[in-house]
Amino acid sequence: MSGDNRETKESIRALHRERRAATDNGQRDKAGATLALHGSAWAQQLAGGTPSTFCAYLGVVPEPPTLPLLQELHRLGHRVLLPVCEPGRRLSWADWTPAVEFVRSRFAPVLEPAGPRHGLGIMATVSALYIPATAVDRSGNRIGQGGGYYDVLLASLDGQGLDIPLAAIVFDSELLPAGSIPAEPFDRKVPAALTPSGFVRLAEGS
Repeated sequence: MSGDNRETKESIRALHRERRAATDNGQRDKAGATLALHGSAWAQQLAGGTPSTFCAYLGVVPEPPTLPLLQELHRLGHRVLLPVCEPGRRLSWADWTPAVEFVRSRFAPVLEPAGPRHGLGIMATVSALYIPATAVDRSGNRIGQGGGYYDVLLASLDGQGLDIPLAAIVFDSELLPAGSIPAEPFDRKVPAALTPSGFVRLAEGS
């Protein structure tokens, strides 16, 4: 990545992290409820009314809250998988239910579900992925949390020929105009964003 692009991405990430930190609990609770509403509706559309498997993540303060979405997917009978950080910026996956215990990751400043882990092969059973982002633009460019785990995952899915529907979860203010985020050749565009206001197809999405 060029120095200018790196600085631009870092400045965008820093700006939105600052705004997230200023979000109050009432705004966060409302966002969590509507993310669950719109996110579960998308899941039901993809699943065609049958129990399916979805990969998501636990969004904690100051991220958009995803626990209500996890709970709703589980209530609807879907299998929910959450990420576990592994060496080499790779992810494995563990099953989530409301009774699952969380532990601190050994490799990143996040909480992860305890329990058996599933490798990349589990992706063949997944109906969609909900992934984290700090910001997304309407061209499908995404700024992540800076760890690179999802960049590696999306590249691995491409390498396996797996075209799994996915959406990046952001607050409404973090969905930016097309071309706002600089893209590099190795960046993977995202086809959709899930915001508190709704599910948004992006320009490069299918």
